[in-house]
Amino acid sequence: MSAQRVDGSSPTGSRPRVVVVGSGFAGYHAARSLARATGDTVDIVLVSPTNYFLYLPLLPEVAAGILEPRRISVSLFDALPRGVKHATGEVDELDTDARRVGWLDPEGQRHELEYDRLVLAAGSVHKVMPIPGVAEHAHGFRGVPEALYLRDHLIRQVDLAAMCEDPAERQARLTFVVCGAGYTGTEVTAQGQLFTRQLAASRGLGDDATRWVLVSRGDVLAGLDQHLARTADRVLRERGVEVRTGTTVEEATAHGVRLDDGEDVPARTLVWCVGVRPDPLIDDLGVEVQEGRVVTDRYLSVPGHPELMACGDAAAVPDPSRPGEYCAMTAQHAVRQGKLVGRNLAASFGKGHRKKYSHRDLGFVVDLGGFQAAANPLHVPITGRPAHTVARGYHLFSMPGNRARIALDWAADVLLPRQTAQLGLVRSPAVPLDTASPEVPQHHLGFPHARAFRDT
Repeated sequence: MSAQRVDGSSPTGSRPRVVVVGSGFAGYHAARSLARATGDTVDIVLVSPTNYFLYLPLLPEVAAGILEPRRISVSLFDALPRGVKHATGEVDELDTDARRVGWLDPEGQRHELEYDRLVLAAGSVHKVMPIPGVAEHAHGFRGVPEALYLRDHLIRQVDLAAMCEDPAERQARLTFVVCGAGYTGTEVTAQGQLFTRQLAASRGLGDDATRWVLVSRGDVLAGLDQHLARTADRVLRERGVEVRTGTTVEEATAHGVRLDDGEDVPARTLVWCVGVRPDPLIDDLGVEVQEGRVVTDRYLSVPGHPELMACGDAAAVPDPSRPGEYCAMTAQHAVRQGKLVGRNLAASFGKGHRKKYSHRDLGFVVDLGGFQAAANPLHVPITGRPAHTVARGYHLFSMPGNRARIALDWAADVLLPRQTAQLGLVRSPAVPLDTASPEVPQHHLGFPHARAFRDT
């Protein structure tokens, strides 16, 4: 494809082409915003390994058997304007000189496409520490395969414990260790503890038979509003969760974990929620990066590359509220940045005017399962049922589809017992934690896989 003219038109007279890499919060909203602003005057192609937008904040409810996975997996075809084309595949080549992107589709076929503009919204992958045994024995939590596997795994461990005659083995199967007390680790622990307690009671083991251990180098929800952090810490402890702050995992094996204080915790489950890092796809892009993230200006453009824009976890965007620092890797920033990328791209084609990125913190919500939650909408601290209502209302408002189905699942969870059948749809080898493993492609565009403890 020929170089792009200043006025946004292609020298050949054909429609300019914009390729968006990644369909997470940033990529989805970038494609949607651009399509709405430009109509059919721009050819928009979104490349991602899945054909759906995944609403990650509700993933713990999938693992806990509250929501079905399709509820939070919204079809891109249904949610995006008709003018947006979707190419399913793993991007493995970005040639900024030739303005070309290459990817492998699910059947291993190679595809290439030239572009006039490129949006990097590749998201993030698991941050795996160099800790012995973690890559082999920990279970990550970043996508639908992990959530489905973890749900089956929790049920399986309780079922096996119910039939186990060895008290030590039974207790190990009923012990669940979560490493990392950020958003994901806190909510997985909260939802998982309630789920396994119900499972244990239904199998005749008693509702206090399970043991959950939340291990974190820092405090629960460290760095967030103190109201949210204190509430989450208190609720977990009151439910019997062992919250181990100031410590971490030193080694993982198939039969348990060793903490850095020397304690051995016999367990068959280690859920790895330590954090994320930008997708390695951008490592060799030849642009300025900061801790693995593409550095942008306030307009979300990549300096020295007017045809490149970046947003979401893959981008180091200057934070206007903290001079000299970059925006945090959060869904709120990804959504806002994606929308602005779409509008600024439209401006480059003569539709509107460019704007600098700015934001105002509207507050956060943390769902702790049951009717417990913590929230600070507009910085007003609330807990309990009111916070639970606010949290669910926020999630419904943020979903691009499936709202009625999600609401029905929530109502069914209040009125009916959860289904506890093992489906066995996702096997352990299909969800490796190590994203550089030869078993799976290296680049996941925000949807990495994970490996759990073998079910022995």
